[in-house]
Amino acid sequence: MRIAVGLGKQSGEERLERQGVSRRDFMKFCTAVAVTMGMGPAFAPEVAAALTGRRPSVVYLHAAECTGCSEAVLRTYKPFIDSLILDTISLDYHETIMAAAGDAAEDALHKAVADPNGFICIVEGAIPTAQDGKFGYISGHTMYDICKGILPKAKAVICMGTCACFGGVQAAAPNPTGAKGVNDAYAELGVKAINIAGCPPNPLNLVGTIVALLRGQEIKVDELGRPEMFFKHTVHDLCERRKHFDAGEFAPSFNSEEARKGWCLYDLGCKGPQTYNNCPKVLFNETNWPVAAGHPCIGCSEPGFWDDLSPFYQN
Repeated sequence: MRIAVGLGKQSGEERLERQGVSRRDFMKFCTAVAVTMGMGPAFAPEVAAALTGRRPSVVYLHAAECTGCSEAVLRTYKPFIDSLILDTISLDYHETIMAAAGDAAEDALHKAVADPNGFICIVEGAIPTAQDGKFGYISGHTMYDICKGILPKAKAVICMGTCACFGGVQAAAPNPTGAKGVNDAYAELGVKAINIAGCPPNPLNLVGTIVALLRGQEIKVDELGRPEMFFKHTVHDLCERRKHFDAGEFAPSFNSEEARKGWCLYDLGCKGPQTYNNCPKVLFNETNWPVAAGHPCIGCSEPGFWDDLSPFYQN
């Protein structure tokens, strides 16, 4: 599925303007992406140039997941996904939002994979490997086999969400489906996906990764394959409640006056000190993040968080 078919040689900004996205809103978004990438507001024009150049072909595959990561992307705020992301990339295959079905969808996938200019592949969801992958099928093929046939052909592979990165909740004990993260499942094929961890991740981290790829920028990753520009610091280090932690001020309960005053939630189960992510600095929908809303961090961007970091609440 190619978005905005028939727009000819219109520039990226002209295409966006046609979709009702003003240059002001677009540059504001590019500034947010630049800041997320750690480049600063002055790099917004470079982000804009990357997003309005040749539209890269993107194949978005689903494995074992809840589609929450796609839901997060679809709710990217001002401009919305349909008028920005889908018009600056060529999202040629995405089972959840594409209009095509059946043979037409399969044809779109094969055409995208055969694009002479190459394609970027995004994977959402863990890979079921037990019993020859029989716990997950799409169009008569196992999720394992679909990804096995496509990922090695991609110019770059991005894992969107902790399930695709590390197995996520699907891999929680006793893991009857043998769910694995992409890099674990396809290590023998040499697949080295960039892991955008989180449950779900902030969409700006995905956009920032795509921008870096389009610019030919080196993406430094940590030992878990996560881009350091998003995952270099712990949630605890960036948290606005850190000053209360340092002062020994801990909320005794969620409905306490101390909690309402913004005291630290560590005694209530917050996993911020063990969790690497930029949530405190890159707000969801430019609005909020869990701890600021009064909910402890559950460590969702870490491998095995469902088993290793539970219980998520403590009395």
